[in-house]
Parts: sequence; C-alpha cells; structure tokens
Amino acid sequence: MATIFTRIVQGEIPCHKIAEDDRFYAFLDINPVQRGHTLVIPKKEIDYIFDLPAEESGALFIFAQRVAKAIQKVIPCTRIGVAVLGMEVPHAHIHLVPMTHNSDLDFSKPRCVLTPQELMQTAELISKAFQS
Repeated sequence: MATIFTRIVQGEIPCHKIAEDDRFYAFLDINPVQRGHTLVIPKKEIDYIFDLPAEESGALFIFAQRVAKAIQKVIPCTRIGVAVLGMEVPHAHIHLVPMTHNSDLDFSKPRCVLTPQELMQTAELISKAFQS
C-alpha cells in the first residue's frame, strides 16, 4: 500500500506544494514546528533515508538545499534546521525548519497552529522564492 507521501505526490491527497522535479517533492508540513516547516521527499517510495542509493541521497540534499534557501528568503529566521526522523511515515523524508534558536527544532514542544489560508500563503511565498 502506498504511503501518505506517495499519495500526496500522486495527487490523491492535497498538500501545500512548494516545489518538485522529476525525482523529488517538497511540501509544507501540516503539523509544523514553525511557520515554513517543509518536508522534502524522494518521489520513489523508500522507507529509510539511508537506504537511498548514494547518488539519489546526494541529489535529495541538493534539492533540499534549494528549498531551504527559498524558505530563508521569505520566513524570518537565522538558519534552516534539518531533521531526519523517519519514524512517523515509512517514506524517506527531510524536515526543513526555520530557526532563530536551537529550541525551534524541538519536535516535542507544542506545534505551530496555522490557518489553511496562512499555510496557502506561506507555500505560495516559498514556491515563488524557489522559482526565482
């Protein structure tokens, strides 16, 4: 059975898409740690990030770097934090989280609550920055 992320890539489940190419896909986390929290995934369904072939893994991080730079252009922050957790969805993914303090990357604290409109606007801003 396809993971929720595969179903997002296939358009079966809506998301706030940031960017995609032939191999990778980036979209806002619906339960963000911070505004702009984005997930970057390979379109190919592989459970564990370290099971990706080396070339694919490297390309995923290059794509994630482009997404991170776009996030940083539009979301006030000092850095973009990177987390690879992978326990909640059996599909390799990278969390990109805007940070001003180390505690901004704390996944155990209460999540940021954004309206659907705020999510849509955030996705549009980051997507435009990604394309420029």
